[in-house]
Amino acid sequence: MKNISILGSTGSIGRQTLEVVSRYPEKFRVVGLTAGENIGLLRDQILEYGPEVVSVKDEGLARALRSEVGDGRVEILYGTEGASAVASYETNNLVVSAIVGASGLVPTLSAVKAGKDVALANKESLVAAGELLTAEAERKGVRIIPVDSEHSAIFQALETNGAEFAKRLIITASGGPFLNTPAEELGGVTVETALNHPTWKMGDKITIDSATLMNKGFEVIEARWLFGFEAERISVWIHPQSIVHSMVEYIDGSLISQMSLPDMRIPIAYALSYPERMYMNGHRIEPENFRELSFRDVDTEKFPSISLAFGALREGGTMPAVMNGANEIAVRAFLVREIGFTDIVSIVEKVMSLHPNRPAESLEAVLESDAWAREKARTLIRNREN
Repeated sequence: MKNISILGSTGSIGRQTLEVVSRYPEKFRVVGLTAGENIGLLRDQILEYGPEVVSVKDEGLARALRSEVGDGRVEILYGTEGASAVASYETNNLVVSAIVGASGLVPTLSAVKAGKDVALANKESLVAAGELLTAEAERKGVRIIPVDSEHSAIFQALETNGAEFAKRLIITASGGPFLNTPAEELGGVTVETALNHPTWKMGDKITIDSATLMNKGFEVIEARWLFGFEAERISVWIHPQSIVHSMVEYIDGSLISQMSLPDMRIPIAYALSYPERMYMNGHRIEPENFRELSFRDVDTEKFPSISLAFGALREGGTMPAVMNGANEIAVRAFLVREIGFTDIVSIVEKVMSLHPNRPAESLEAVLESDAWAREKARTLIRNREN
């Protein structure tokens, strides 16, 4: 029996995690949940799964949730401190980190510091503070098991074939909804079309990141810290079918891949059950599912976010945190129609160019740079409007 807490239980990954957990009540017990503002869904999750502790965004939402579920049923906390308390809760032995954005960093780090294994879907934690997080995990003897389909694929390949013989990591990308859209037409992209991803159903923020390929850039940085590969040993290939989730090239010329139909419940289940596997009763795989498997290079002129990410990784320090913070503000501005689609990456690039980079030697340094980047991005957006 694994006692699990889910950070971000009302989001896409959180809901799918609970779906997997529901299939195996003899293997998993939910002891903690966190959510942002969706207290209606969180209330339903509390009633169904019976956690011991939960946390929401702020004190007002905590009061509202208490009135919904009644006193004494569950301990209700709020804010970053509340989420961190859920992450480090004493009866946890596995924390699913599925909060979207840099707000997941502090709770994820709290889980690691408390000696909890982490199933990581919050890539922003490793983007912003990969060196800090992985160093702390090593000190505590904690496993960070990737939930992203791409990193799960690499993790599985390295586990079974030996990381010492690996030459290169190849991260695949669907290319998003604008893979075949001419670059000159991207300026007119609407929010609705950007949210229409061809293969994956995700939350708004990550869907926009997938449309700009910023998400893939973040995955490059994440891979560096998860697997210890420098930028020169990481590549990104476009693979529109989203069947091959990533590959590892070995020194003998072999390519080892992990393949499946696009279904996030597969890597979620593997992260939860590792080192075992669980029967998922998925769709029967037929030859027609693999009729076409194609790959191509990324057009980095059309999708400059990939080059920005490699640049941030090579520069190191707080630059990746700045990249992430600026991107979160720019994506939010696009979703509320304050800026255009191509403005997202332009704003991120501008903020990065203005950043006086510094070593990411402490959590405070990372958080200060994140805050600086957000404010700088907001200023650039306001100035565009004037």
